[in-house]
Amino acid sequence: MERATFGGGCFWCIEAAMEQLEGVESVTSGYAGGDTEDPTYREVCSGQTGHAEVVQLEYDPDRIAYEDLLEVFFTVHDPTQLNRQGPDVGSQYRSAIYAHGDEQLETAEAFAEELENEGLYDGIVTEIEPLETFYEAEEKHQNYFEKNPNDAYCTMHAAPKVEKVREKFTDSVESEQPSP
Repeated sequence: MERATFGGGCFWCIEAAMEQLEGVESVTSGYAGGDTEDPTYREVCSGQTGHAEVVQLEYDPDRIAYEDLLEVFFTVHDPTQLNRQGPDVGSQYRSAIYAHGDEQLETAEAFAEELENEGLYDGIVTEIEPLETFYEAEEKHQNYFEKNPNDAYCTMHAAPKVEKVREKFTDSVESEQPSP
């Protein structure tokens, strides 16, 4: 098993999208990239901790490649928006890839550069750096979409990301996933 850590706005949305993928064994919502030790959700939402809302995936590289995870990540959020995604504004919602080792760091940098060179995005602002520390979010934030599919935020923001993954990456989606 390997790990990957991504931030692309509210962690509920990225978590819900990534949970759809075959080979992704677990997705944990949390915080990374800041200075405050063991921050709370409220502290991170204040924008004063330096942390971003992120998800940390445990995945089987024999079933899904890191590059495939990057492709899904860049598909389900806008990597050109600085410190915001949709209605969520602040540095805690920044686009970020926190690499687990030099290979992931180099792969993520090359992947983002290729997207720019191909003209798929103009002005990617995704922060790409080594992961220093990951702090797990409070239990109520884990599997939030699954537990709260009718929550207004989930129906407006997470559900469309889940559907996008299911439509665009049909060969990579777990077949037994329930519909939102």
